[in-house]
Amino acid sequence: MKIAIADMMDLARGATFLGTGGGGDPYSGRLFAEQMIHRHGAPEMVSVADVPDDAACYIIAMMGAPTVIVEKLMNGKDAELAISKLESITGRNADYIIPAEIGGVNSTLPIAFAAQRGLPVIDADGMGRAFPEVQMTTFNVYGVPICPIVIANDHMESTVIETPVAKSAEDIGRAVAMRMGLAVMFTGYPMTGADVKRASVPGTISLAIGIGRAIAMGRHEGDPVEALLSYLKSTDYFKHCGVLFDGKVVDLLRETTRGFSIGRCIMEALDGSSRRMEVIFQNEHLVARDDKGVRAIVPDLIAMVDRETAEPITTEALRYGQRLKVVGVSAAPQMRTPQALACFGPQAFGLKEKFTPIEKLL
Repeated sequence: MKIAIADMMDLARGATFLGTGGGGDPYSGRLFAEQMIHRHGAPEMVSVADVPDDAACYIIAMMGAPTVIVEKLMNGKDAELAISKLESITGRNADYIIPAEIGGVNSTLPIAFAAQRGLPVIDADGMGRAFPEVQMTTFNVYGVPICPIVIANDHMESTVIETPVAKSAEDIGRAVAMRMGLAVMFTGYPMTGADVKRASVPGTISLAIGIGRAIAMGRHEGDPVEALLSYLKSTDYFKHCGVLFDGKVVDLLRETTRGFSIGRCIMEALDGSSRRMEVIFQNEHLVARDDKGVRAIVPDLIAMVDRETAEPITTEALRYGQRLKVVGVSAAPQMRTPQALACFGPQAFGLKEKFTPIEKLL
């Protein structure tokens, strides 16, 4: 199928939900993708199974802090610079584009770039959600080298990173991104089609569109949060889900530091019980705790949505007094293996709690 302008609102909204608070500003990303589709035509979306094993598959993403990315518009030239330089290094032109993560701007940017280049986009990503660091992907977990990496900014400056250690690539890349404005284009993980089949999370663009459509239908029928949960429960990845908390924001700490948007959000229940929930975030939500302890923790998904409309709220859009529901959702199975948890489980973020699947906490 082709991804048309008519699909972009649902895709952006669904990807923002899966982005668990991060992934960059969905609004500007959607507008940019719509502009590229209008100018160049709708890109074809293909399933993982239909990608030839020897195809050259490249990612394109924004790297930085959501609080900065929301203030910067895109023009596509920096993305073209990054991919073109990676192509010159590998000696292979891109045959397919694949999202690094299905969250916010990083779900819509690959579609915009695919339209700009006239390339198909693969219905998959490397997380099934969003994460703050570039080594936190199933690509890395299942053996795809992260380098060479190319980082480019809107001043058409670029840097190439080569290191055999994925975490070192993140640390070096984060320092470069901070120096280049903290809203840069990133490409790495050059893959073959065989790599994509082995190391990706399939079907996530379609799932994002389905989530967005479920929310829209729920608004029409009167209960968007329930419609969202019903759709999630019909999927293979996200079938374990539920509302963890219903309340209003009573305290918010958010700062841009170390190249991330880091902080916590405190919510108080609306039922007069004085119960509270704390959500800790590093670009994305990492752990949700209430008076009884942990209610959900990475790599499972923690999303905040408007309690009336189910509109997903990113960390940079959190405001005092907002009335929100916190929704917990199971991660894809390949995100929960021992090797995956070693890469992006709770201890990777310095959390003291061990991972407990959300189906045991609901």
